[in-house]
Amino acid sequence: MFKSVSDLVRLVNEQKKSAAKLMIEQEALVSDTSEAEVVAQMRESFNVMKKAVQKGINGVVSHSGMCGGDAKKLWEYIQNNTFITDITLLKAACYAIATNEVNASMGIICATPTAGSSGILPGALIAIQEKCGFNDDKIIDALFVAGAFGFIIANNAFISGAAGGCQAEIGSASSMAAAAVTFLMGGSIEQSAHAMAMAMKNMLGLTCDPLAGLVEVPCIKRNASGAVNAILTSELALAGIESKVPWDEVIAAMYATGKYMPSIFKETALGGLATTPTGIKWKEILWS
Repeated sequence: MFKSVSDLVRLVNEQKKSAAKLMIEQEALVSDTSEAEVVAQMRESFNVMKKAVQKGINGVVSHSGMCGGDAKKLWEYIQNNTFITDITLLKAACYAIATNEVNASMGIICATPTAGSSGILPGALIAIQEKCGFNDDKIIDALFVAGAFGFIIANNAFISGAAGGCQAEIGSASSMAAAAVTFLMGGSIEQSAHAMAMAMKNMLGLTCDPLAGLVEVPCIKRNASGAVNAILTSELALAGIESKVPWDEVIAAMYATGKYMPSIFKETALGGLATTPTGIKWKEILWS
C-alpha cells in the first residue's frame, strides 16, 4: 500500500503498473471486493458526473435562489465562438460550474473528493475527453489516478474545508485533476506528480468563506478556476517543468497552512466573503 507520492511513483516504476492499476488493486483489497466491482463502481460514478454536467448546462437554479444559470450562460458564450482563450479550457470551466450548480440545486453529483469541489474532475476530464476522443475506459483509469493522489492527500493533509480551508477542497480536487489529465495525455508518473504539486501550490492558503454558509458562493466559480488550474499545471508538467518543492513537501505545506488557518476561514461563514455586506445580506434573507 502506498502512503506518499514518493511511494506511488516508486511502485509504478518498480512494478511496471500504472497508478490506476495500483489504485484499483488497493481499493479491492481495502474494500474486500473484486477489481471488476471496483471498476464497475467507478464507471457508475463517471456516469453520474456526465449526467450532472448535461443537466447543469441546460440551466438549474440553486435551492436557496442565490445562484444558478451560469453554466448555461457560459455554454451559450462558447457556442458564439467569440471567446478569448481555448474551447477546451472554457468547456472545463463550464462543466465544473454546471456540476456545482446541480449540487446547489440538490441534484445528484459525485463528490470528488467533496461535494463542494465536485465540478473540477468532471469538468477537466470530460473537456479533455471531448477534445481527444478518449473512450470512457480511459477516463475511468484517469479517475483512479486522481483517486490515488486523493488518497495520499486525504491521509497526509485534508480534503474538507472545515478542516483545512478551501485549499483542502478546491486545492485537493484541482491537484487530483492535474495528475489525472497528465496521465490521460501520456505523461509519466513523475509528471503527474509534478502537475499535482504545482496545482496544489497555486491553491495554498485559499479560504473557505461561503456566503450564508452554503456551498454556492464563491464555491461554484472556484470550481471553474480549479479545473482551469488543473489543465494549466498539467501542460506545465507535460512541457517538462517540475515543482521545485518536492511533491510530498507540498502536501505537508498544505497541511501546515490549514492547521494554522484561523477558524473564521474554515467553512464557518465568519470571515472573508461571508462577512461582506452582500454576504451579511444573504445570511439575513436566508436565515432570519
